[in-house]
Amino acid sequence: MSSTRASSHPANGSPVDLPTGGDGTPVVPPPPRRGRRRVGWGERLEIAILAGPALLVFLSFVIFPVLMAAYYGFFSWEGYGPPTDFVGLKNYETILQDPLFHDAVRHNAFIVVFSLILQGPAAVLIALLLNRRMRGQSVIRVLIFVPYVISEVVVGTGWSLILQSTGALNDLLERIGLGGLANDWISDPDIAIWTLMGIITWKYIGFAVILFLAGLQGIPQELNEAAAIDGASYWQVQRSITLPLLAPTLRIWAFLSIIGALQLFDLVYIIWGQYVASTAGTSTMATYMVSFGRNAGSYGYGNAVAVVLFLISLVVALVYQRFVLRRDTEGAITGGAR
Repeated sequence: MSSTRASSHPANGSPVDLPTGGDGTPVVPPPPRRGRRRVGWGERLEIAILAGPALLVFLSFVIFPVLMAAYYGFFSWEGYGPPTDFVGLKNYETILQDPLFHDAVRHNAFIVVFSLILQGPAAVLIALLLNRRMRGQSVIRVLIFVPYVISEVVVGTGWSLILQSTGALNDLLERIGLGGLANDWISDPDIAIWTLMGIITWKYIGFAVILFLAGLQGIPQELNEAAAIDGASYWQVQRSITLPLLAPTLRIWAFLSIIGALQLFDLVYIIWGQYVASTAGTSTMATYMVSFGRNAGSYGYGNAVAVVLFLISLVVALVYQRFVLRRDTEGAITGGAR
C-alpha cells in the first residue's frame, strides 16, 4: 500500500504534512493518551482526614464484630473466658440441619414477600392521594408517619395487650355483636403470622409513603399536564408516566424492606417471646439466634447463627444490586461523565 502526505494549514498559516492512505484521504493521528493524574501527598492527607473517622467507625463497629462472630462460631463457648473448645464447623452443621432454623428461614421469606405485596401497592396509592391538594393533607401525613417513629418496644407491648385473647380487640368484637370473629390472634398458628404482617404493615407503611412522596416531588408536573392535554385520564397518567419515573424510588424501598424483613427481631421477640414465637409460627432467624444462643448460654452457637444470617443478607443484597439496582447505580456513576 502506498502512502503520500497531504498538506494542511493550521491557524498560524504554516503548512503541516499529514499522512494519507492509499486513496489519498488524510489520516488524522489519534490524540495523545492522557496519563492518570498523580495524587499528591496533600490530597491524600485531605482524603485521610475526611474519610478516616468514618472508615474507623465502620471497621470498628461492622467489620470487626463480623470477624469476631465468625471466630467464635468455631467454638463451643459459654460467653466468658477465652474460647478453648474448638468444634470447627459443627455449629454450622447443626444450624443447617435444625428444623427450627428451617422454619425461621421460611417465616423470614414469608415476611419478605408479603411485606412487598401488602405495603408497596398500599403505600403507592396513599402517596398518590396525598400528593394531590386536599384539606388536612399535613395532618394525614403526620398520622401515617407516626407509627414508624414509635419505639418497637412501645408498639410490641401495646399490640400484645390489644391482641391477646382477653384483650381490647376481642372485647370490642363482643360489644358490637361480632363475637364469632374473636380469636387468639397471637397464639393461634393459623393466623399468628398474619397478625404479625398486619402489625408490620401498620408500623412501616408510613416510611414507604414518605419515601414515595419524596420521589413524586421530583417528577416534573409539565409531563402530567402535557398528558392531560392529550386526553389521558388520571390513571393513565399515573400508569404511563408517574409509576415509571417512580421506579427507582420503588426499587430502593424494596431493597430496604427486604433487608429489614430478613433481620426482623424486636417486634416478634416482644410480642411472642422466645418460646411462643416458635410454636405460633412467627419465629425469625434473629429470634432463633437469641433463643438458642445467648438465652441458652451457647454464645458460640449464637455467633455461628449470626454469621449465617449475615451471609444470607449479604447474598440477597448483592443479588438484588446486581440484577435490580444495577441500572440505577450505573446511571448515578456514569451520568456525569456522559
